Amino acid sequence: MLRLFLTSFLLLAPVAAQAAGAVTITSPQPLPAAHDRARLFLGGSIDMGKATDWQREMIAALADEEVAILNPRRPDWNPAWKPEASDPNFRTQVEWELAALDSADIIILYFAPGSQSPVSLLEMGLHARSGKLIIFCPDGFWRKGNVDITAARYGAKQVSSFDELLREVRSRIAAVNRRLD
Repeated sequence: MLRLFLTSFLLLAPVAAQAAGAVTITSPQPLPAAHDRARLFLGGSIDMGKATDWQREMIAALADEEVAILNPRRPDWNPAWKPEASDPNFRTQVEWELAALDSADIIILYFAPGSQSPVSLLEMGLHARSGKLIIFCPDGFWRKGNVDITAARYGAKQVSSFDELLREVRSRIAAVNRRLD
C-alpha cells in the first residue's frame, strides 16, 4: 500500500511542480480546458507588431504568479494576412481573441502613446461594464480623452504607471485565485 502511495506521489510530483507559476497561452494555442487559476488577457497596443512588446515585460514580471496569461501577440503573425472575415488566418486570430477575452477574469488594456490601437478600443467597448478591465492609458495616446471618459462612466479601473498596473494585476490575481480555491 505504501509503495502504491509513493509511486502515485512520484508520478504526480512533476505535474504539481509544473503547475506552480505563470502559464502563457499565445494565440492560436487552445485555451486551457480547466479554469483552475486566474486568467489574464493582455489586451492593448500591438499595432500589427509595430508597438513595443510590452506583453513580454508583463509576462516576465508575473512569472511567479498562479495565472494563465492569454497573449494575443503571436510571433508568427503575417502582415500579409488580410483583415477580412474570409481570410482563415485572420478569422482564427479574431475568434481566439474574442474567446480569450470572454474567458479572462482580468483584462489589461494598455494604450501606448503614439499608437492607434483600434482593436483595443473595440475591446474596451465590449468589456467596459464587465468589471474585468484594468486600463493604462498614458498621455500621448491619440484618444486618451475617449478612454478616460468611457472608463469613468462605466467604472473601469485606470492606473497611471506600469508599476501601478502590475500591483493591481497581482491583487486581482490573488482575489480570483482565492475564489477558485
